[in-house]
Amino acid sequence: MASEDDVKDRDGDGSGAEAGEAPASAVDPKVAAAIAAAEAAGPASGETVRIDSWIWAVRLVKTRSAGATACRGGHVRVNGERVKPSHSVRVGDEVRVRQEGRERIVVVRRLIRKRVGAPVAVQCYVDNSPPPPPREAVAPIAVRDRGTGRPTKRDRRELERLRALGGLDGPSGPAGRPGGR
Repeated sequence: MASEDDVKDRDGDGSGAEAGEAPASAVDPKVAAAIAAAEAAGPASGETVRIDSWIWAVRLVKTRSAGATACRGGHVRVNGERVKPSHSVRVGDEVRVRQEGRERIVVVRRLIRKRVGAPVAVQCYVDNSPPPPPREAVAPIAVRDRGTGRPTKRDRRELERLRALGGLDGPSGPAGRPGGR
């Protein structure tokens, strides 16, 4: 037979949680610990974080040197301006990172210096990026079957025509030759 305390717990009356509080299971304890570690690793009040370090820490680029290279190449903009790798980023800044034919647009919510896990990194920015293009939209690469031998002149011309239609080799056509041959 169930006691009154068991009935209250099932009804939510005796759960011990106040009204309006989220239950303890709403936030994963591992994520909560990681967030606390990220806050501890963040800069003290008044300190700043370099843009190349921040985009690496929130996992927008794979390495910090790749972040610095992207800044030097003009692929990183903060509030619409091209920046150097040493530029200081602040909470509320809009950061645009161009990589692999896609632009990521994020707004800084939290400053961190050290690289953190993906669940924590997502909480350090607001992602306003357009969705990535579907994978089907990319033209498939012409692949020859294994063992078919060397391509004939006709096969080679068909491959060149496909490459020219896809725009893979640039405006001058395949292999730098003019397209009207």
